[in-house]
Amino acid sequence: MKVVFLSDAHLKRSTDERYGLLVRFLTELGEGRIRSLAGDEKTVRVNAAIDDLYILGDFFDFWFCRPDRIYPEFQPVIRRLVQLRQSGVRIHLFEGNHDFFMREYFNGILGMDVIEESAAIELDSSRVFVAHGDTLDRTNVFYLTLRKVLRSRIFYHFQRLMPASALWAIAALSSATSKTVTVEDGDVLVEKLYACAEEKLFREYDTVILGHCHKPVLRSSDREGRRKTFVALGDWIVHKSFLYYEDGKFFMEYYPAEPG
Repeated sequence: MKVVFLSDAHLKRSTDERYGLLVRFLTELGEGRIRSLAGDEKTVRVNAAIDDLYILGDFFDFWFCRPDRIYPEFQPVIRRLVQLRQSGVRIHLFEGNHDFFMREYFNGILGMDVIEESAAIELDSSRVFVAHGDTLDRTNVFYLTLRKVLRSRIFYHFQRLMPASALWAIAALSSATSKTVTVEDGDVLVEKLYACAEEKLFREYDTVILGHCHKPVLRSSDREGRRKTFVALGDWIVHKSFLYYEDGKFFMEYYPAEPG
């Protein structure tokens, strides 16, 4: 079984470097190859046709939509996701604190799996908890309240009635607001989420995979005779990081900027 996990691309403009790199990465996944960096060395995995791609939230810097109107800048990467799905890869999209109301379009129209908060999955014989991670810290009451309001049915129907230009302007404002109320040092946030995994999630799961931190972390330890693994996926803004899983092993990898 071969699986790729990534998060926090915060795509906004198709001219941004990370947007182009991510489109190229998705293209290469569809071709069955994965390029990555290990130190100063490039690695190319051939015959690496993956079974699943998990995108753990904040793939887009904002996402409000009606099925008939999609923000034009997002069309190129959506087309690439559709092509990847048509090649046989199962795509699982998790909503983040920047992109939500995704089910109607990505599931209802494109047929992709959409998860609003978290999921329990199995990788071979291992139980895995997967989430964006923005709701695990229950001490940020203001953010959790704002999140509930923005995802309410009232706000959902309100955004569907708005002209597209006004909707995208509000979406950009919402994105900026989310950055403000959730801003926290990445190292501090990683430790908070790791503590949550230690205290609660590792009781039931062998592996915890989260986004949101923007810091790539892969930690493993033995607890009561079982291997426990914690992963924070990093981002595609600075690190261009992703997690690769194959036959019971996890690898934190980094996508090279140079074409291969």
